[in-house]
Amino acid sequence: MTQPQNGNNDGQSRSPNLNQKVPRKAWISLAILGSALLIAMYGETMLLPAIPDIIKEFNISYTTSSWILSAYLIAGAVATPVGGKLSDIYGRKKMVITIMIIYIIGISLGGLSTNITFLIIARVIQGIGIAMFPIAFSIIRDQFPREKLAIGVGVFSSMFAAGSVVGLALGANIIQNFGWRTTFFSIVFVAIALWFIIRRYIDNDLQDSANVIQSAEMNISPDSNDDKIKVSNEKDTINKNAKNIDIKGTIALAITISSFLMVLSYSQTNHIENSLIAIFLSLGTISLLLFIIIEKRSKSPLVNFQLMTNKLILSANIILVIAFLAMFTVFQTIPVLVRSPEPLGFGESVITTAKIQLPFMIVFLLFAPSSGFIVSKLGNVKPTLIGSIVSAIGFFSLFVYHSTGIFVATNLAVIAAGLSLMQVGGFDIILQSTPRKFSGISLGMTVLFNLIGASVGPAIAGIYMQANQVFVKGVIGSFPSANSYDLIFFTVAIISLVPVALSIFIRKKIPIPSSPEL
Repeated sequence: MTQPQNGNNDGQSRSPNLNQKVPRKAWISLAILGSALLIAMYGETMLLPAIPDIIKEFNISYTTSSWILSAYLIAGAVATPVGGKLSDIYGRKKMVITIMIIYIIGISLGGLSTNITFLIIARVIQGIGIAMFPIAFSIIRDQFPREKLAIGVGVFSSMFAAGSVVGLALGANIIQNFGWRTTFFSIVFVAIALWFIIRRYIDNDLQDSANVIQSAEMNISPDSNDDKIKVSNEKDTINKNAKNIDIKGTIALAITISSFLMVLSYSQTNHIENSLIAIFLSLGTISLLLFIIIEKRSKSPLVNFQLMTNKLILSANIILVIAFLAMFTVFQTIPVLVRSPEPLGFGESVITTAKIQLPFMIVFLLFAPSSGFIVSKLGNVKPTLIGSIVSAIGFFSLFVYHSTGIFVATNLAVIAAGLSLMQVGGFDIILQSTPRKFSGISLGMTVLFNLIGASVGPAIAGIYMQANQVFVKGVIGSFPSANSYDLIFFTVAIISLVPVALSIFIRKKIPIPSSPEL
């Protein structure tokens, strides 16, 4: 790994050709794949204002309701590395359109849900669609010049917010007038149309293994028999490993995540159900150990521990995990706070719930592309540090001031500004620090870890809300106490300090490579 001569680690060193143009096909791919991300995020956020309605209709606890988000995210976490691996074998375009079909099936079933079990199963199928996004990232990386990559990442990331804005605004109105099930059907035909567009306009791509082999062949001497033998052996090894999919690791990972979340779900229930905690805790621990052993022995692991020994990649992944955990903890909490009756909550409607959450999404939408330009100019470490500090300020302010909708909306906007800068910077650190031949698995791991963090967030919120319930005179049912919201917001405020510390560590202690080598 090449280190800078002056020890400056403010950000990734850049090629001097900053005026290199982005190919037209790269912009087309970005627009199409960004639209797919927008649709997926619409499908995610459209349900947020309806969480209290689903709790009431299906008569479920707050911990059980967290699985509406967590099941979706767990499925995505498990499917993401598998999808990345399959894209290396069969091609990225082919896997994107295949996963898109699965996603369409999931959203169709969601609209037909008659009970919480059916809904969770539909969300699991829908969550598999998340696996298309690291593949999309890889396509964008292949088509964008290195010097402009942060811009592409920023624009693509902004679709998270764009989809969320549309999901909250349109979803709230649909829920208010037609019920929450209609939100699923509202995007089925759009998703189908987008599937045809992807088939038509996204270029076919070479497999990662083929790229590795091609690069090796370009660097050998035509007269060297030894080099030819070496490349031939490398090709055979790569092709052999490419056909291996880590099924055992996938199963172990799914069991591990689900078991630990079940522990969280049962932690605040009665003594009979508490007896299951020991079972799930033991199962989760055993499956985690098995997962580590499987991954170390696997020829084609879901998690490449060699990559995680890179301090830049490891630190950036932890930063992003914390960001997603905190963000989804808040996502699960705000709708309940807004729609709970006074004096415990605001006693507002579905529409008002969406309005309070919209500033977060709008600011994220505006800041994400800008963050890409900032990172392309300043490097990736300094913006990551600034973003982590701003988001931490927002989380602490939310803890102190969340008594009115205006306070909550304002604090969410501050959090969004910080998270957008932190996430673009963090992703760029990983992209720039990962060798190109490992980009698929590296991005797959990053999304995997982020989704694990995101799936834990709703569970944490559900635990606090379930454990601190009170009654309101004249209102049927129990609701989270004011203290539960204090505990939730204090927790996310404290953990938001971790990205700040890690960003400082990266800036001071870790030299930034001038080129991604491993």
